[in-house]
Amino acid sequence: MNSSRNVIDVSRVTPSASSESLTLPLTYFDIFWYKFHPVERVIFYQLTDATRPFFDSVIVPNLKSSLSSSLSHYLPLAGNLVWDSLDQKPSIVYSPNDAVSLTVAESNSDLSRLAGNKPFPTAELHPLVPELQVTDDSASAVSFQVTLFPNQGFCIGVTAHHAVLDGKTATMFLKFWADTCKHQQDQTANASPPQDLLPIYDRTVIKNPNNIEENILNEWYSLLKMFSGGKEPDNPKSLKLIPSPEISPDVVRFTLDLTREDIQTLRERLKRESSASPSPKELRLSTFVVTYSYALTCLIRARGGDPSRPIGYGFAVDCRGLLDPPVPSSYFGNCVSATFKMPLTAETFMGEEGFLAAASSVSDLVEELDETVALKLPDILASFPILPPGSQLVSVAGSTRFGVYGLDFGWGRPERVLVVSIDQGEAISMAEGRDGNGGVEIGFSLKKHEMEALIDLLKIDHFSF
Repeated sequence: MNSSRNVIDVSRVTPSASSESLTLPLTYFDIFWYKFHPVERVIFYQLTDATRPFFDSVIVPNLKSSLSSSLSHYLPLAGNLVWDSLDQKPSIVYSPNDAVSLTVAESNSDLSRLAGNKPFPTAELHPLVPELQVTDDSASAVSFQVTLFPNQGFCIGVTAHHAVLDGKTATMFLKFWADTCKHQQDQTANASPPQDLLPIYDRTVIKNPNNIEENILNEWYSLLKMFSGGKEPDNPKSLKLIPSPEISPDVVRFTLDLTREDIQTLRERLKRESSASPSPKELRLSTFVVTYSYALTCLIRARGGDPSRPIGYGFAVDCRGLLDPPVPSSYFGNCVSATFKMPLTAETFMGEEGFLAAASSVSDLVEELDETVALKLPDILASFPILPPGSQLVSVAGSTRFGVYGLDFGWGRPERVLVVSIDQGEAISMAEGRDGNGGVEIGFSLKKHEMEALIDLLKIDHFSF
């Protein structure tokens, strides 16, 4: 199970056309995320032709040149997050000759195991994602890594600063890069890029209602003061991220592949249980509600322990279509808020009707979503210090709507896409099923003994409490 990574090269990739500077001030959606851990993703590609010579002469040069070309349409990604002492808030600044870091590496790990559906130590993923350069004064927007698994394939690791872009924007860029790389190999490099993948930088589409930017910055200041034991922060404008928890060596990863039929089985069960309950109600049994409720219930059961412990759960909400007027779909940056439900207790989900209780609650949260969800960001930050000790707080990274399995750089569809950064908290990841037939992938990261209990609970054919 031992794995090692050999770094072959670290280079700077500049946009192919970058004659002008660009400054984008952060919006309140961005400011919410500016101290959080970056989002890390690994995209695995199986390719038995991936010998070291082919990797060095074909894969890496094509990825590098298409990355350079793609960055010319996404200049902020080559820039840096900065906070000038005279400014009220940080900005993303791109100057000519700015670049992204691209690490090229080789691994002796078993790609099919990392991209498979059996548990493995999460520590094996960490060498596959690049570091993001962050100091008090500056933070990189993104970093990339391409890692060869000789005669097995390769992976692309992405580390993205969440204050610069959300999951939708990150995936939009990856699709642009993949499309550019594929056209380049097909010798159709002059083909026009898809219009829906060209970013819109107009910051005026995001208003600042009720001075929400200042409220979020004030909440961050209070949090930083709490982290420093009640003392004033040494540098309130430092861009350094809040410390990440140490990841236990016994944490393992597992991806559950739910088919469309599995989801329908769970949906029918919820319909039966709801109609048979003393106070039946109409549930919104979308694919998201069904799968998230299922994962949430199993996670809480797998933890076991005190049934009276506090439980909270939530998920990110894309606000582009909720705001009035709506924000363009290809807007560059963050336009996500979150909705949370707490405090509940574990026993709500551990009883015979736990799955139905979860689905009912998640359904209600989804039904309540409107434009006001964007105004809750200061309240979410304010709630962190008052989370009860021992709380189990479950969140979701990714989305089944991103279409990550369409990321074909010219060597076929991904074998597996993993969100590595769910290791940083009790989060799960979600993506559409690889086969495109309506299934869902759910990624978990748990201590080994909890994962064993979880996997047993996740077996749909005997999913009963």
